[in-house]
Amino acid sequence: MPLLFSYGTLQQEDVQRSTFGRMLSGERDELPQHERAVVVQGELRHANAKFNGDVGSRVAGTVFEVTDEELALADTFEAPFEYERVEVTLESGKRAWAFVFSAT
Repeated sequence: MPLLFSYGTLQQEDVQRSTFGRMLSGERDELPQHERAVVVQGELRHANAKFNGDVGSRVAGTVFEVTDEELALADTFEAPFEYERVEVTLESGKRAWAFVFSAT
């Protein structure tokens, strides 16, 4: 099953229930060499993780085990916010998908 790392709204119970139809079970983890940033779209502000290459930087979040179908639902949830899904290596060594802002 795929792993999905979230540092933002996909950690919230209401968002999980409306997106996946259930609460996800996850573990705390961190995304190394990244820092938190904010993406502004009009009046909306969204959390973002930005690569900075600093070995001391971390973005805290949660890694969830999801199904392929749930990963596709996450893609749909994040699409309006212009995020793209990329594969990352977490502090734990786990490989997971994470959403980052794409300025395309």
